[in-house]
Amino acid sequence: QVQLVESGGGLVQPGGSLRLSCAASGILFEIATMDWYRQAPGKQRELVAQITNNYRLNYADSVKGRFTISRDNAKKTMYLLMNNLKPEDTAVYYCKAEPTYWGQGTQVTVSS
Repeated sequence: QVQLVESGGGLVQPGGSLRLSCAASGILFEIATMDWYRQAPGKQRELVAQITNNYRLNYADSVKGRFTISRDNAKKTMYLLMNNLKPEDTAVYYCKAEPTYWGQGTQVTVSS
């Protein structure tokens, strides 16, 4: 049974930082392409960042230079370090193991 469990969300002030984690089980994590998506109220889910099994990285233009995706294959865990957070980063953040496995999401709220 595949499980992806996100953690690390919360309320943070503009300019602050958070680190999200995604713990995986039931998949061959070391060969999986892993993604972070987010969905804000009333908007479509969008890809935020991606890391392939050979550590190729892709970022949405809106987060380049502020967010960093990483993975620890030994721990079967993916991370998203989010710096200089803005109110428009407020969303539910989802972990995805391609092609079709999703986590339950973690809420990130950026507000003063």
